[in-house]
Amino acid sequence: MEKQYFAHETAVIDDGCQIGKGTKIWHFSHIMSNCVLGENCNIGQNVVVSPQVVLGKNVKVQNNVSIYTGVICDDDVFLGPSMVFTNVTNPRSAVNRRGEYARTHVGRGASIGANATIVCGHDIGEFAFIGAGAVVTKTVPAYALVVGNPAKHIGWMSEFGHRLEFNTDGFAVCPESQEKYQLKDNQVNKI
Repeated sequence: MEKQYFAHETAVIDDGCQIGKGTKIWHFSHIMSNCVLGENCNIGQNVVVSPQVVLGKNVKVQNNVSIYTGVICDDDVFLGPSMVFTNVTNPRSAVNRRGEYARTHVGRGASIGANATIVCGHDIGEFAFIGAGAVVTKTVPAYALVVGNPAKHIGWMSEFGHRLEFNTDGFAVCPESQEKYQLKDNQVNKI
């Protein structure tokens, strides 16, 4: 059976991977054993995808990203250049912590900016926006905008990636899509 994805000749793909139709894997990337990459993903140059990582459909992984065991990304996630996930909360070179990997789930449509670090065990809600260079040390709610080190919640983002400005009644409109959102009890929902 002919493969239905593209892999550059310098990419390394280990046995047992499932790679969806239309996915592209670029220069010097390593897709390790038993990964699942959905359809139409784009894996940039020099990316490491560790064993058992799961990426949904249309996940965009920019250059120099490390995605370690324990990470699951839903559809339409964006991982910016040189961002990194961790998978052990207390690493030591002389102590083997295999089998103790913490899980991190990234919700549908979330974006993680360049050079951000996601400390393991903290989920990222759908359509959340992690600013460039942020260090995420706690769970991020859906639609939240977080920046800094440690990352602080400073606002809310639309599904099109625009900052939402809520009125006194708790409603906002995305300037690009015109979709409406409601902020209630510190949670955002599209209405």
